[in-house]
Amino acid sequence: MTKNLELFYKIIYFWLPVVVWALVIFLFSSMPTNPVSQVYWKEFAVKKSAHMVEYAIFTILLYRALRVSGVEKTEAGIYAIILAVLYGISDEFHQSFTPGREPKVRDVFFDTLGSTGSIYLLWKFLPRAPEKLKKLAKAMQII
Repeated sequence: MTKNLELFYKIIYFWLPVVVWALVIFLFSSMPTNPVSQVYWKEFAVKKSAHMVEYAIFTILLYRALRVSGVEKTEAGIYAIILAVLYGISDEFHQSFTPGREPKVRDVFFDTLGSTGSIYLLWKFLPRAPEKLKKLAKAMQII
């Protein structure tokens, strides 16, 4: 594979999912929210869990792209978390312009929790996971 073709492959295969997921987060933030439940704690749990999951996925996609780009494991994890948290902050700012939405520091906290939790799980639990899960992670080039 030529250098240009290899670079194009890396951009499309590893960085395009990062961009697409960032757009998904942006689009969800552009919509007014609808109640999930009339019970406050259920509403809170569902919405904050969604924050954690969407930023966990975003961080793993960032980590994967950084690792394939040659960034060392620890640095890739730290950079992925920092980039995800910065995106979370910018997303809350974006919500200040969206009717029916309001920016909340609490949401950035849950974004950060999902982001750091995903790297923690990736580093601490994936190495001890069942072989089938490790094979899947290797096939997806996460580890």
